[in-house]
Amino acid sequence: MDAQDAVTVEEAAENFAAEVAYWREVRGMSKKALAEQMSFHPSYVSHVESGRHKPTEDFARRADETLNAGKAIWRRWGEFEAARARQTTAAAAVPSPRRTEQPYATGSAIVVEHDAARLDYDGRAYLLTMRRLLRNTGDAPITRYLIRISVDRYPGDPERSNTHYRAHPLTWDELALTATCRGEAMHWQAKHDRDAFKFKEVWLLFDNDQGRFPLYPGDSVWIEYAYTVSDTKWGHWFQRAVRLPTEHLEVELAFPTALDAVVWGTETSMTAEASPLPSAPSKREENGMRVFTWSTTRPALHARYRLEWRFRAQPEQDVNQGEFK
Repeated sequence: MDAQDAVTVEEAAENFAAEVAYWREVRGMSKKALAEQMSFHPSYVSHVESGRHKPTEDFARRADETLNAGKAIWRRWGEFEAARARQTTAAAAVPSPRRTEQPYATGSAIVVEHDAARLDYDGRAYLLTMRRLLRNTGDAPITRYLIRISVDRYPGDPERSNTHYRAHPLTWDELALTATCRGEAMHWQAKHDRDAFKFKEVWLLFDNDQGRFPLYPGDSVWIEYAYTVSDTKWGHWFQRAVRLPTEHLEVELAFPTALDAVVWGTETSMTAEASPLPSAPSKREENGMRVFTWSTTRPALHARYRLEWRFRAQPEQDVNQGEFK
């Protein structure tokens, strides 16, 4: 695009809003329904489409994924960012091919060297333990790390799902979230809890009552966090979304052997339909548990890997699926 043909910031914002409206109408969704599925305030989509709210990266990503727009909305976001860059510098600005999911710190960039998830089920509740080796590839210290907790027992039926979580909200007390870094306890801070029923975002802070321990440029560190959810709020699947550049991803699912669990999985992206995992999960017996393991190297950014299961020794129940990230 020649400089004289480049759109202005205002034009780019209007194009973005029009793209969102187009795909929302194609999918037959109301503004309120789209906002709820994206876990935004019910009026937020209306404000974006009317121009009262400017586009944000997080909104663009969620809208593109929710509406299955094949990156059309994401490209409009890129055009908006490019227009903003042209407005502030005389040089032509090209959006970075890799952006951090959240602004951890100016000049920071996180790479996940190893991502290991372990889900243990005891017959009543699920315990999720996440271990991540983070590397700061930027030029500024990182003082916080964003995690997401999102559940949906009936993903194909939003109205039923919302009714269920209004009656049985996901609470901080039941989650009992804990986090550590190098064996040190980490404070945490709720970032997003407007939809207290089934979606939460949390900043894990690199500090505690004894002091601070930022992740400095060039350093790597293991963090671990864990939380618990009742099986009345967790469906029979576990999904990992690749939100940051990741070098190795691994998932373990552990179920009581007596339940005779079977596991399978699918892989999806922003531009491709779900397809079977390229390799089958391995299986082993361990202390009365059947443990399934699946891993991949250098997964694509924004890819989603979903493992599903059923218990052959347990009658099928009217339980649809839930998602944790």
